[in-house]
Amino acid sequence: MNIAPYILGTVIALNVLLALAIIFLERRDASATWAWLMVLLFLPIAGFILYLIFGRRLSHKEIFTWDKKSRLGLLTAVQDQLRGIKENTLEVQHQDIVPYEDLIYMHLKNNDALFTQDNEVEVYTDGQKKFHALIEDIENAEDHIHLLYYIVRDDQLGNRLAETLIKKAKQEVQVKLLYDDMGSRTIHRKFVKKLKAAGVEVESFFPPLIPKLNMKINYRNHRKLAIIDGKIGYIGGFNIGDEYLGYSQRFGYWRDTHIRVVGSAVHNMQTRFILDWNQASRQDIVYEERFYQAEGSGDVGMQIVSSGPDSEWEQIKNGYIKMILSAKEYVYIQTPYFIPDDSLLDALRIAILSGVDVRLMVPNKPDHPFVYWATFSNIGDLLKAGATIYIYQKGFLHAKTLVVDGVISSVGTANIDVRSFRLNFEVNAFVYDSVVAKHLADRFHEDVVESTELTYKLYQERSKWIRFKEAIARLLSPIL
Repeated sequence: MNIAPYILGTVIALNVLLALAIIFLERRDASATWAWLMVLLFLPIAGFILYLIFGRRLSHKEIFTWDKKSRLGLLTAVQDQLRGIKENTLEVQHQDIVPYEDLIYMHLKNNDALFTQDNEVEVYTDGQKKFHALIEDIENAEDHIHLLYYIVRDDQLGNRLAETLIKKAKQEVQVKLLYDDMGSRTIHRKFVKKLKAAGVEVESFFPPLIPKLNMKINYRNHRKLAIIDGKIGYIGGFNIGDEYLGYSQRFGYWRDTHIRVVGSAVHNMQTRFILDWNQASRQDIVYEERFYQAEGSGDVGMQIVSSGPDSEWEQIKNGYIKMILSAKEYVYIQTPYFIPDDSLLDALRIAILSGVDVRLMVPNKPDHPFVYWATFSNIGDLLKAGATIYIYQKGFLHAKTLVVDGVISSVGTANIDVRSFRLNFEVNAFVYDSVVAKHLADRFHEDVVESTELTYKLYQERSKWIRFKEAIARLLSPIL
């Protein structure tokens, strides 16, 4: 008996049912729906497996929880600030940020992102300097160390950090390390066991129920946070690995952006870490005053904004759009990937057509070929509208920064791509300070020296083969 027709019929039936589920039950945006339908059409068996691993939506049940008392205190503070903006009673340190109170309001309303104004900020764009400062702060820790990174490698830098954490744990400093299971998939068990044996608490985010088969592989905790004694916080693009120090032959010099914060914004970074830790660990962190000891003597305004597939709104993307549409003079963007959805692309076009100087910088060295091709496909739309595009040549550009008019800026973990906006768990600092904005703008200009400008004429001269790869990547970009 020939069973091949029955197998084929079953596969076709499963594809039809899955297609119906995508269209009527998942309620995806149209671009993602069509992308998955194409995968199912051209790869009937493999496509079904790919969808089970990469395409299933995350449950809408609340995955980040904390005690009700702490939650109530946060909501009360948020409501006070919302009322202050509505009634024009919110006091600001610098008058040049008053025009951006609607951006502050949006993050308060949609993300409970408290606005703090007593922060001191130091910007790092070089991995050697960033990790020197971080390890020095860790060595000086007296109470606790909380680390969250998407990638942790057990290489030279990873082991150097591990030895420091072990040393502090033996000094009875509470040490917690949280890493993403997918991002840190190469980490060796011996590395983790060594940390745990010394008293370091280690957890992974969304580990698989069955080894090597992670059904949540598409939902990654892409955040990078470090909080020391509840007083000092780090946020930005650097992960933990030798390549971030520029030791990789493949990528060469690693250009990124990270900030060190001292001030009340660290409270919000601490809350983000606690929420993520409590999701991953059976040993929940409960509120203690020692976790919230930050006292700033600076004057930098800041909001810590989170987003993820569990959110109703794409908070960080909406923040980017709001910043772009508020621009009067210029918008400077640095991102390793540029795969915007229509809303962000429209915002950039509107800014350009309104006379705003829009400049985008992306790397010349791809770490993900499909994403790289999709990036260059989208760049064409901006070039046609009149944007200035720079291709960074010195090494790999991994910075995720946006600067507007020398007043406001954003530094964090979210790339300009669909994955960061909809699938990854991300966190960004939205900074309301002209000194920080000017520093980031100056760094952008310095990076221009290490870049080549991509003109529309040069873009039009690319080969048909490259155009074909870009076209395929663009079609699949909603699910990359």
